[in-house]
Amino acid sequence: MRDAQTGDLLADLVAREQQLMVARGGRGGLGNVHFATATNRAPTHAQKGEPGEERRVQLELRLIADIGLVGLPNAGKSTLLKALSAATPQIAPYPFTTLVPNLGVLDLGATEPGDERRVTIADMPGLIEGASGGAGLGHAFLRHVARTRVLGHVVDLAAADPERDYQVIRDELAAHDARLLDKVSVVIGNKIDLPAGAAKRAAFARRRAREGIAFVAISANEATGLDRLIATLARLLPDAETLRQPGEPAGVVVHRFQSGPDVFAVTRENDAYRVAGRRIERLAAQTNFDNPESAERFQRDLARLGVERELVKAGVVPGDSVRIGSVELEWDDESGSGST
Repeated sequence: MRDAQTGDLLADLVAREQQLMVARGGRGGLGNVHFATATNRAPTHAQKGEPGEERRVQLELRLIADIGLVGLPNAGKSTLLKALSAATPQIAPYPFTTLVPNLGVLDLGATEPGDERRVTIADMPGLIEGASGGAGLGHAFLRHVARTRVLGHVVDLAAADPERDYQVIRDELAAHDARLLDKVSVVIGNKIDLPAGAAKRAAFARRRAREGIAFVAISANEATGLDRLIATLARLLPDAETLRQPGEPAGVVVHRFQSGPDVFAVTRENDAYRVAGRRIERLAAQTNFDNPESAERFQRDLARLGVERELVKAGVVPGDSVRIGSVELEWDDESGSGST
């Protein structure tokens, strides 16, 4: 979640019941009875309620999946998702068929009786070279990869150069976030049912073995090798108890330093003076300037908090506008300030 105006990160929430206060409600005002004194038993002064804060936020969704399938367009990720789960993604023999991540559920107990784990699989839309820099829809998709526990890197072994295709995705993951390469992963060589895929399988497997990276050769279209792939995924995934917990730390809420309530600043704002500070803005918002007693009390607050002195030092003269929060006043030497 980000502030829509500044782009600042407000929070990264990943678990149920995590909370963030985006905007505070305003304090209620005090009635005239609160301001009664021994000499003024029926004051007309009363506080208005303080306006609540307003803020526009930008929400960014990251899918939380146990397994994320990544790879170039048309590598066979959607076909594999359909073969492993009951998901029904759109499948076609051309790139960029998948435009949004698809989710499916893999029941590990179906192939290994007694295994109670049911894991989610996300089919990430095809990445392209330059995705980490925003090419295609790279930024929109790469952010989802960060939440997965295991990466399944699907490579089309029947492609012209599977090794280059493999390195392209590795480079894009590293450029987006180098920590992605440290995730538990398995390389899935797809389309071994095609002659070109079968011919390149052995050489590609030898390279992954030298790198110490798990590799499984399959045909998602023919459902060949899926049992071995499921067994590999079951070995790489954590136990059932760990799967019930968030895949990442419990998220973060950004806490920023806030100045004390009496701190304020006086600045020039075009043809007026701006007074900014938590307490003085609250007092201005709660003052009814149509009530002479309330306006007089606010004038005393300006002097008591040192605002009047700072405005004079800044060069304010009678007739100048002074803005405090959403209130705009006209400065007057004799009465301090008055509502305009």
